[in-house]
Amino acid sequence: MIPKLLLSTLATCLLLAAAPAQAQPVDSALFAQVLAKHVHNGIVDYTGLKADPSRLDAYLAQLAAADLPSLPERERFAAYINLYNAATIRLILDHFPVASIRDIGGLFGSPWKLPVVRTCAGTITLDALEHEILRKQFKDPRLHAAINCASKGCPPLLPEPYEAARLDEQLDRAARAFVRTPDRARLTGDTLFVSAIFDWFEADFGGADGVIAFVARHADPALRDALAAHGGKVKLKYLPYDWSLNGS
Repeated sequence: MIPKLLLSTLATCLLLAAAPAQAQPVDSALFAQVLAKHVHNGIVDYTGLKADPSRLDAYLAQLAAADLPSLPERERFAAYINLYNAATIRLILDHFPVASIRDIGGLFGSPWKLPVVRTCAGTITLDALEHEILRKQFKDPRLHAAINCASKGCPPLLPEPYEAARLDEQLDRAARAFVRTPDRARLTGDTLFVSAIFDWFEADFGGADGVIAFVARHADPALRDALAAHGGKVKLKYLPYDWSLNGS
């Protein structure tokens, strides 16, 4: 028997396929309610959310039925960020309680390679969403401060969905939250210690110099001034990544 939620999604997809191409923005109100209630200071209340996932599931169903590729660029960017974050939360709930997202997928598997992200064109992996859509289509390094891998080492999850009208402000805020803690960016002598994310995606930031410039642009005034005093010429070292769950 096909679940009602899946039937609804399939029906909407069929309507979209038959109708002229005119994509409508995805209403993020349901996700806003989820985040406002269950995310505080970057920590997710997975226990509370698992007890009542109806709003999250309804929002994911909306995204699965939406013609996201036909949205204007900024709306598309915001929607795909929200899809990544919402699908990651749902993945954790499907396996909760779990100590780390890396415990999902088995000994030789990967949570990022599981087909868990439903779209109207089919089900894809988190890896495909991140690398084939978000990174390739938008080429904005602030993306790495916006998507959340359900780990304490990740940039903190904002308690609100991303929206086209406020996207630049939100991405800048996420970037500031990312680099303004000593466990993600700090200067010791002439060495800038930064999150391993800057190592994994160094090319997206424009190489080592781009990483330093990104940190300086979004750092608190003290770190920004210290980097300026070095003329931006510092060594980079990468901090250990904390993969423990970002849950209370």
